This record gives sequence, structure tokens and C-alpha cells, in this order.
Amino acid sequence: MNLLILSRNPALYSTQSLIVAARKRGHFVRVVDHIYCDLMIENSLNEVFYNNVPLRNFDAIIPRIGSTATDYGAAVIRQFEAQHVYTTLTSQALLKARNKLTCLQLLAAHGISVPKTLLTNNMLVLPHMLERLGNNPIVIKLINSTQGIGVILSESKKNAETTIEALQKLKEKFIIQKYIKEAQGADIRIFVVDGEIVASMKRQAKPGEFRSNLHRGASSIKITPTKEEMKVAFKAVKLLGLQVAGVDILRSKDGPLVLEVNASPGLEGIEGTTGVDIAAKIIELTERQVTK
Repeated sequence: MNLLILSRNPALYSTQSLIVAARKRGHFVRVVDHIYCDLMIENSLNEVFYNNVPLRNFDAIIPRIGSTATDYGAAVIRQFEAQHVYTTLTSQALLKARNKLTCLQLLAAHGISVPKTLLTNNMLVLPHMLERLGNNPIVIKLINSTQGIGVILSESKKNAETTIEALQKLKEKFIIQKYIKEAQGADIRIFVVDGEIVASMKRQAKPGEFRSNLHRGASSIKITPTKEEMKVAFKAVKLLGLQVAGVDILRSKDGPLVLEVNASPGLEGIEGTTGVDIAAKIIELTERQVTK
């Protein structure tokens, strides 16, 4: 197969892992930065250019779209979809999963438990809405936060009001969530490829930190999810239309809560923790779908 990986940096671990896995199986692989792709739209002829050269004759694309390039990345994927090129991540699935508010609304509307979440623009009623959200502390998240950046733990309602006022002044989009104390700074990452759980790990925040992101110094161990956690992960991935996803789950006193569904999950942490060659699983998925 001729494979195209959309990635901002070919040296990133996840991109390199996919390149190695594809070449081991005899496939041609090219990596291009989607930000520098040009799209030409004309009637039924939709072309993608890179450095003024059309990108043609690819059997499949594997998008690795970061949070800073979601909309443009989705547009590039959509252009390949119009050419009937198989993609491991559709443009619609990316947009639904990447926006934290949209994702939580879809999950909750279909009976998937999520942390209690508040969206507000009204500072006059904010104190009352925070009371409805629950006890301190609370978590404030930028809509497009990633790797724990833009996630704030507010210990008091006064501090929360001040932070929210500042974010509104900066015209930042954010959500407010109930802090799940019993999770004790840990979450579960369940990695799903083509409807199968291929790897799972528990991430534990370092002392004094509440964010369990490995980029923030958290530790991780390989685990086996409970049947309920697996059921929730499958349902979330299917609902969002994702073929490759990392589902982050909090263990609460009320059962598993889906914290986030990552449409372009990193491979380094989970491959290193579990020893599973997830990149190879993604290439095998691509082979199956292109053959169909």
C-alpha cells in the first residue's frame, strides 16, 4: 500500500512508530505536515497539494492531528474523503471528539456517564451555578486543552470566580467540572483499535499534582479494565465514530466516568507501559479496510 501520514513532525514518537510498523509490512510511507497542505476545490475535482505538488495515488491516510490544528486538519481529511481515500480518522469523528464540550454532550445524551460539567457566560449567576456543581475543589478546562495544559484546579469558589472572569476577559472557551476526589489523581486509558481493546494502563499523578498526564510527570502501569469500563469505552468510541481512540476513564463512587475520548492518542506512553505494538495494530486495521 501507499500510505500517507499527516503529522506536524515526522520525528515524533507516534509518527516514527507508525512509519516503522508500516515499512516492516512492506508498505510505502510518506509523511507530510497537514498545516502546509493546500486544498483546491472545483466541482468533483478535489485535490490536495503539498509544496505545489498534488498528493495522489495514496491508498490510505493516517491522520495525526494535534489540538492546535483541528479545523485545518479536518479540512485536509475531508478533502481526501471526497477522493474516496480511506482514513483511520474521519473529519467528523475528529471534530466531535476534539471539542470537549461537544464530546461530553454527545456522551451524556446517550447514557454514558461523565463528570458533572458546567458551561456558563453569566457572571451574575455564576456563584449559584457553582453551588449546583458541587463542593470544592472544581476543575476548569480550556475546551481545546491537551496533555494537561489549560486544566486548572480551583480550591475555592472565590478563586474559581476570579479565574473564570479572567478567562472570559481573554475570550477563552472553557468548561467547569466537578472534581472527582475518590479518583485520587488517577485515570484509566483504554486504547481501542477497530472495535478491540488492544492495551490499557492506569496513570497516577505525581505527589502534589492532580493531572495524571504522563507529560506532567505521572507514572503508569499496565492494567486489565473491568467489564463495565470496557463496555463504556466501546460505547463511547462507537458513538463518536472512531476507529482508533484513547478513552480516559475516572473511577468514581458512582462507577466509571468518561473524562475524554482522544481521537489522535499518543503511542509512546501506552506502548512503553504495556509493551503492545499499537502502531502495528493501526497498520493492520488500515490493511483490512483498504482491502475491503
